[in-house]
Amino acid sequence: MNKSDKRKFFYAILFPTIFVVVVWFIKVIELNLNLSFAEYGIRPREWSGLIGILLMPFIHGDFNHLFNNSIPLLILGSSLFYFYRPVAFKVLFWSIIMSGLWTWISARDSYHIGASGLVYSLFGFLFVSGFIRKHYRLVAISFLVAFLYGSMIWGIFPIDYKVSYEGHFWGMFAGVVLAYIYREVGLKKVEYVWTNEDERHEDDPDAYWNKPLNSPPTNRYNSPINTEIQKEREVVYHYKPKQE
Repeated sequence: MNKSDKRKFFYAILFPTIFVVVVWFIKVIELNLNLSFAEYGIRPREWSGLIGILLMPFIHGDFNHLFNNSIPLLILGSSLFYFYRPVAFKVLFWSIIMSGLWTWISARDSYHIGASGLVYSLFGFLFVSGFIRKHYRLVAISFLVAFLYGSMIWGIFPIDYKVSYEGHFWGMFAGVVLAYIYREVGLKKVEYVWTNEDERHEDDPDAYWNKPLNSPPTNRYNSPINTEIQKEREVVYHYKPKQE
């Protein structure tokens, strides 16, 4: 890894790490002050719950909930900033806004907290974006994300009433939408020159394969010869018969 790659990797993990540290810091303050920030989460269809659209990713129920979100935030977030750096901040911002707003509109009447919606959005974006762009490195990341977090798909179904499956679903949906919106930004499939050349019909008289070939003269070994060189090298033998 050269110096440029090291710098790129450093900045790729920097912001996700800062984000996770801030989330943990908020949880520590909450416990030390014996407070509950859950009421600042999303409360669907309540005007006071709109603030939760921005605050939801920073509030968690307990350390187990926080830890389960921290690892994928670091891995998926770093992947986003490393491979999709030009749109990374936009994807993060709109993931929070879109998933939060749709959760506020359609979810159950309860407080919805946690960064799970953001995690699902990152998962959806990284998985779908690689296949849309068809770049071999990004497709590899799509398969890697599916391998590591493919089981997350069950989180979008109403299996556990304590889990905000609505936030998971809308988070993943937001990631897929953003993958399509930003499909033209960043790495894309490599197209070779010959894939764009106009194909000519076999009967095209101007095609090089339909032009007559002027075959050069050949020698007795049936190989082409250069007539000019042949003239220069031509030798005439005069035979003088032996006189009796």
